[in-house]
Amino acid sequence: MAAPAASSSSKARQFSVTGRQFKALGGPLDAPLGGDLAPVSSIRNLGPVMEAAFAKAGITSAQALRDVGPDAAYLRLLQTGTTPHFIGYYVLVMALQGRPWNDCKGAEKAALRVRFDAVKAQAVPDDGGLSALDAALDVIGVRKPR
Repeated sequence: MAAPAASSSSKARQFSVTGRQFKALGGPLDAPLGGDLAPVSSIRNLGPVMEAAFAKAGITSAQALRDVGPDAAYLRLLQTGTTPHFIGYYVLVMALQGRPWNDCKGAEKAALRVRFDAVKAQAVPDDGGLSALDAALDVIGVRKPR
């Protein structure tokens, strides 16, 4: 366990971990709390599973997710293998608005469903849903065509 390091310039508790100084509930002392380096999971209703999925899609911070926006971010999730799910999409939209996930109702939810279907349609190739590998295997006769 790391021992607290003394600091006369700061009242925040600091710890030394493998030679780097860390704030008690933050990251390295040279990294701001929140801001550009805040993890995706720092956004309300987005947990470690969504954080890992966004990292796989190349979105590694809360600010990067806000900059990309919900539609483009969800498209990137789908393009990296996440299974489309409407609830996951509208939770993302609500989270980026700072609202509870279950705050989406009525006409707003219907409008989000239209947006979700449009994003999902962009992610699905127009070849009957076959992946590039499946299509190539069909061409050379390795698997039965659908």
